[in-house]
Amino acid sequence: MTIVLPKDYHARRELESRRILCISQQQALQEDIRALRIGILNIMPMADTYEFSLLFPLGRSVIQIEPVWLRLKTHAYKSTDQDHLESLYVSFDEAIAGGGLDGLILTGAPVEEMPFEKVTYWSEVKEILAYARTNISSTLGICWGGLALAKFIGIDKIAFARKLFGIFETRNIHRTHRVTGEMDDVFWCPQSRYSGIPDNVLENEQRKGNVTLLAHSEEAGYVIFESADKRFMMHLGHHEYEADRLVEEYQRDKAKGRTDVDPPVNLDPANPVNRWRGQSLEFFAQWIRYIHEEGQGRL
Repeated sequence: MTIVLPKDYHARRELESRRILCISQQQALQEDIRALRIGILNIMPMADTYEFSLLFPLGRSVIQIEPVWLRLKTHAYKSTDQDHLESLYVSFDEAIAGGGLDGLILTGAPVEEMPFEKVTYWSEVKEILAYARTNISSTLGICWGGLALAKFIGIDKIAFARKLFGIFETRNIHRTHRVTGEMDDVFWCPQSRYSGIPDNVLENEQRKGNVTLLAHSEEAGYVIFESADKRFMMHLGHHEYEADRLVEEYQRDKAKGRTDVDPPVNLDPANPVNRWRGQSLEFFAQWIRYIHEEGQGRL
């Protein structure tokens, strides 16, 4: 449960209070262990405040992790502290030149209502994904990131009339899969999105041999699925969220005057309870283990 972070990282103390061992780059180099370099292409609003959401489940893995925070050249990051970006984030090219990446995470982004072709940084994301599919063991897309991976392999999203928002029961439908197989038969999963992919489209793609479907919700559709070559893992939910994050998003949407957002399903904003943390830790731990084993197999 070790993660490599700068000594002055802003959430270091909070991570350590949650039993994550944080070590410096210098300490990591002194150990006879090569940390897995996980690139995180973080496009979330206020990117710095979202970092903990991923560092906690990644840091709970038994395998040592070095997060590599990535920034896009074609995105302004207007809601994120610029000094923080300059000190911690690097371009994808710099990350590859600086030691490569074992795994890659593409986060959500507040653009799921827009066609991909109208997203200003879509061309840059496609270039990164093209490299990743050939050179990185596994790329995990979360929420919009998952939809972006699906779009890259030819499966487009549709817009919803109302936001899919809340905590939904989800069924594990592939009990032998190396990442999701040992998750509970039925588990809770947060959703917070304005778009998705119809069930019949994904079922047809599975029949054609293009994807493997892994988890399904009656209300949210297919939540987790994987490309046939196992390079892309699509997770349309937000297993990394804490319960408070959903409350904050609900309050934000209300403050904006949006009328297409209902209160989060199966979550009381006045008393938010996390019912998915264990499944989140299992998912991320097994994804990291998969990357580690794939890397060992190529040595």
